[in-house]
Amino acid sequence: MISAEQVKQYIAAGLNCSHLEVEGDGHHFYATVVSPDFAGKRLIDRHRMVKEVIAARLASNEIHALSIVKAATPDEWEKLQG
Repeated sequence: MISAEQVKQYIAAGLNCSHLEVEGDGHHFYATVVSPDFAGKRLIDRHRMVKEVIAARLASNEIHALSIVKAATPDEWEKLQG
């Protein structure tokens, strides 16, 4: 079974993240991803960027499901934490 930490490492290896949180039960995971690469991108495009990073692992069912709780730029994240 895969851990949340492993999923976090997979995402971090493929996407420039300034903040990344991943939680899950070994099959279903929930991620908060903050990346400067999201600037100027629509929410759906941000989600696609994250899913593309782990697409092979989703296809192989190593990761059964990933829900993206938040996909924000560093400025947006800072305001949310404010």
